Amino acid sequence: MSNIELSVQDNIGYVTLNREEAMNAFNYETLCELASVVESIRTNSDIRVVVFRGAGDKAFSVGADLKERKTLSEQDVRRNVYKIGEVFSAIERLPQPTIAAMNGYAFGGGMELALACDFRIAVREAVMGLTETSLAIIPGAGGTQRLPRLIGEAKAMELILTAKRMSADEAREYGVVTQTVEREYFSQAVNDFAANILANGPIAVQQAKFAIKNGMNTDLQTGLEIERKAYEITIPTEDRVEALRAFSEKRKPNFKGK
Repeated sequence: MSNIELSVQDNIGYVTLNREEAMNAFNYETLCELASVVESIRTNSDIRVVVFRGAGDKAFSVGADLKERKTLSEQDVRRNVYKIGEVFSAIERLPQPTIAAMNGYAFGGGMELALACDFRIAVREAVMGLTETSLAIIPGAGGTQRLPRLIGEAKAMELILTAKRMSADEAREYGVVTQTVEREYFSQAVNDFAANILANGPIAVQQAKFAIKNGMNTDLQTGLEIERKAYEITIPTEDRVEALRAFSEKRKPNFKGK
């Protein structure tokens, strides 16, 4: 059985961390599998939204596999830290919008995976946090960089330096989580959120994400130029013409990603 499973339904790619017995922790084998799956998603035009989720009901992911970590040399630890950082950066760079469906515990690297996604939807009883300092290490897969950019430096410092474990509702108040949902409605809420994105032009959605992600890392004028170039890509598309036609005909557009 694979540590990472990919299924596609209605233009949504579901990536499942499939190590329920280990609370979906990341060992090196799992990271390598995840890297391969993410690369395959990048160029798959049938996948327009990506959902990352954990197997079972207990955990999204508790981060690094500490049982494996105890057996590793310092060189192997460096290898793992480099690999997880590269994989999560590849997830952040996916052209498709990404959703972390946080169905349970999300600590350390599991939380950093969620931060690499565009949106985070959590079941209400989920508990999460960047808890690495309690293990005498620091977040090493983007946590010290992505969290401050998401919620601000002071709040991120508080959460990381205290290794605070947050409830899902606390995480929403901090601005970490997009939405919290009761478990019985969780899957439907994730799918509904994805459907709201899928209702729009696929090329436009990807170009809007590109403009936001790249524009946020530069000055305003450069960002505006990035936006203009992203807009220009949408002009010659069939979908843009279809949207205008559908508007005049008072019907929903049939977007094809062309």
